[in-house]
Amino acid sequence: MKNFAITGIAGYIAPRHLKAIKETGNDVVAAMDPHDSVGILDSYFPDVSFFTQFERFDRHLEMLKRNKEDRAIDYMSICSPNFLHDAHIRLALRVGADAICEKPLVLNPWNIDALAELEADTGKRVYNTLQLRLHDTIIDLRNKVKANPINKKRKIVLSYITSRGKWYNFSWKGDSEKSGGVATNIGIHFFDMLMWMFGQVQSSTLHLHEKNRMAGFIELPDAEVQWFLSTDERDLPKEALAANMRTYRSITIDDDEIEFTKGFTDLHTRVYKDVLSGGGFGLEDARPSIELVHALRNAPVELKKGEVHPLVL
Repeated sequence: MKNFAITGIAGYIAPRHLKAIKETGNDVVAAMDPHDSVGILDSYFPDVSFFTQFERFDRHLEMLKRNKEDRAIDYMSICSPNFLHDAHIRLALRVGADAICEKPLVLNPWNIDALAELEADTGKRVYNTLQLRLHDTIIDLRNKVKANPINKKRKIVLSYITSRGKWYNFSWKGDSEKSGGVATNIGIHFFDMLMWMFGQVQSSTLHLHEKNRMAGFIELPDAEVQWFLSTDERDLPKEALAANMRTYRSITIDDDEIEFTKGFTDLHTRVYKDVLSGGGFGLEDARPSIELVHALRNAPVELKKGEVHPLVL
């Protein structure tokens, strides 16, 4: 059994990590979040040591390491806001633990270089939860694409609209300095999935850049991608509104709709099983999508270049 610590325990994604740790037969011995609405711990690990101050959490983990107690941590799960990921990964490595971090791994490509040096210094590893790579439908699709090459680039249209209320723009998620903006916060796992299937970016054009909406065109070795991302409910299509849906996800490849809305419930557990069995997705796996979203944050809008997504027109 392995010991885990976890940061960002009061956040949205933390329960998926708690469930994965529990289902893989491991234990959480320490948790940290500046907010104390953490009753979810009772459902999984009621004996965990909980901290609202990062400094006390840091000291506690150091003490467990130095005292060589049987509760010294082996892994740290990082579910904190995006801009804190780099610092929390560094803490994990410093106290002798591997890090399992939510997306985006970090906000800037150069952070990956620094973490690679720390991996080499400490002998510990950094893993990213790229769970779409473990989705059965996505795996099957990738295998089909690789097994059936064609002489032209596939045409892909990605549309992802996940409605958020007014709170969103008042939270860290609405602050691009902290979240990385729309492409980083809600789009990075789709970009990673597409590059995993069709190759790394050859060219990228930005067609729309607003606080809650972004769109553009990406050329990959085996695909051309028109993409649109939004947290504004006004972008939802009529069929989604009629069904009282607040999230709309669509990916078409050569006009064929790819259905992968099901099968998400156990993906984090699959990620943990993969890491614990010696697999996992590391720094270099995460790098291409980090480089892309960083470039998009700083790119000019150029509507006359590339194929524009229908929702932008």
